[in-house]
Amino acid sequence: MSEEPSEEPDAGLPEPMARVLGEYERHLVSERDLAPHTVRAYLTDLAGLLEHAHRLGHTDVTELDLRTLRSWLAKQQTMGRSRTTLARRATAARVFTAWLARTGRSPSDAGASLGSPKAHSTLPSVLRADQAEDLIAAATELADDGSPVGLRDVAMLELLYATGIRVGELAGLDIDDLDADRNVVRVFGKGRKERTVPYGRPAARALQFWLRQGRPLLAREGSAAALFLGARGGRIDQRAVRTLVHRRIADVPGAPDIGPHGLRHTAATHLLEGGADLRSVQELLGHASLATTQRYTHVTTDRLRRAYQQAHPRA
Repeated sequence: MSEEPSEEPDAGLPEPMARVLGEYERHLVSERDLAPHTVRAYLTDLAGLLEHAHRLGHTDVTELDLRTLRSWLAKQQTMGRSRTTLARRATAARVFTAWLARTGRSPSDAGASLGSPKAHSTLPSVLRADQAEDLIAAATELADDGSPVGLRDVAMLELLYATGIRVGELAGLDIDDLDADRNVVRVFGKGRKERTVPYGRPAARALQFWLRQGRPLLAREGSAAALFLGARGGRIDQRAVRTLVHRRIADVPGAPDIGPHGLRHTAATHLLEGGADLRSVQELLGHASLATTQRYTHVTTDRLRRAYQQAHPRA
């Protein structure tokens, strides 16, 4: 959620503020079921806001007002925070103050009128279709010795590219989440929202090889039902998946250095270029908003524009 370090929460908050922050944490965990790192990011941002309010003389969340929120964001800007970070922190403040008002902890919603800088929209780096093929081919060649790690790596790369799932979703998969008869996988996304995502025959073959020939050699007593295992038999770590993707991408000539999220961008772009409609891609990726999915149309349009400029005599 955060691309820049946030301030660490200050244990010196006034007791009323600290108490409400603790209640909000329980709300995020138990009611919104957010991932631990997402909860931590929200709390760190909000602790910074409350510390700022305390320095201005406020001791209770009921004293938060629009001027305080704006001065907090202005201070962040003078500290050199990016537009993306400012936009994220403004969103965190608005969601928090809305919760305060909705639950009766504050008489009004101080953040209802709070604006935020629009984050810069950057086009994600993606692989061409031939580069994606080369990526899988390079990993498959390395797995020809039948090593369980090699078979696992091919299966993970195939599934990431075939489905566009997030690296955390991949690492969290259990064997029972696969439906090999229908070639679909059950995925639990942000907020533990469940969705079903199809995958193709190449991914199905790679998963079959992994489950029959690779996983049994890595499985240990503590492996439980995890689909993908690390070298010691435990559930695969997200960092190990990121390292794998970067390492295998380096084997593809001319390919941009992307990680698992780059494969997610690639899958979405190739789906749209192949004629899939936006709503279907939104559902496959688990995007809450169609606007998030629409950014990939800019990628395909950008490619089309470059092709036109290179090929058309009157471009």
